[in-house]
This record gives sequence, structure tokens and C-alpha cells, in this order.
Amino acid sequence: MKTLAPQLTPFVRSDAVGAILAELLGHPDREFSLSEVGRRTGVSGPVVHREIGRLIESDVLRDRHEGRNRLVRANEDHPLFGLMRDLIAATYGPVPVLRELFDGVDGVDEVLIYGSWAARRAGEGGAFPNDIDVLVIGSASRRALSTIATEAGGRLDLPVNVTRLGRVDWEAEEPSPFVSTIRSRPIVDVLTGDVHA
Repeated sequence: MKTLAPQLTPFVRSDAVGAILAELLGHPDREFSLSEVGRRTGVSGPVVHREIGRLIESDVLRDRHEGRNRLVRANEDHPLFGLMRDLIAATYGPVPVLRELFDGVDGVDEVLIYGSWAARRAGEGGAFPNDIDVLVIGSASRRALSTIATEAGGRLDLPVNVTRLGRVDWEAEEPSPFVSTIRSRPIVDVLTGDVHA
């Protein structure tokens, strides 16, 4: 992942930092290895190492070594922890929240965020998104998707719109106008954290 200028909030130094903080501040009770942070955010190893180091120096994160592994976690004792967590959850929180809610749901092959939030995450300028548009590839039940949309909207304090599409429709050689539009714009893969601009 290249280091992008943050369009979701100007209060973090890069899009990569926003993604890293969303994972760590969003799960303050967990420790993560640096490689796990990279897998969950789609951020390259060198960038993860550099930015984690900076966040530890500023006391936003804490680390410890277990053998050859360096484990990191949020510093809940930081005086600004609650404010930082809330700001990051409101801006970069959709990926970890949706990943958690879709974990283990039957019939979910892919979960993609598209629309204005994905565009801001991909570095396009514009107004702050007023909703989150999610495309689920697979055969998950509409009832399950509706429940997830409601819970995600409550946690993110933004409306979450979930659309389901079958694999055949998503991969069609002559896609529908809806699919063509989504493919032509930025997409964020919720399960991998990758940003496709």
C-alpha cells in the first residue's frame, strides 16, 4: 500500500497510520504482531514498522517482545486515548468493524466498501462521507445482511447500506451498469484491508 494523504481526517499523518490506528485503538484489549497488523490493514511491512515505531515513541501504543516477535497494543492510559479512539473509529473504523461483523457469516465470499467512503480512503478529496456503501459478493441471507447493516450503523454512527450480489453477476464479462460503475471507482476490500483505486 502506498502512503496516501489522509482524506478521511487531517489529524493523522497518512492513510496507513489511520488504518493501523483503527485496528489497534479499535481493539484495545488485544495485542497484535507487526505482521498481523500488516495483513489486517494492507500496509506494507516497512511502513508498519516505521509507523508503529513512531506511535510507540509518542506513547499512543505500547509494545513488548515475545521471543523474536514484537507485539503491540493501544495504550489505554494515554490521556487522549478516548478522544483518539472515537476520532479514528468515526473515520477509519468501518473496515475493522465490518470485518468483525462479517466474520463467520455463511455465504460471504467478499465484502467491499465502495462509494464516497472508499473514494476518501483511496485519497480522493471531497466532503466527509455521510454513509457507508457495502457490497457483499456471495449468497448470504438478506436478513443476516440487514442485521449486520443495522449493527454496523449503530457502531459507526453512520448509515450502512449493504447490497448483495452473486459471484456470477460480479464476474460477468458484460457486467451491469451498477457493477461497471463500482469496478471503475475506488473499492476497499474489508477482509484484506486493500484499497483499489
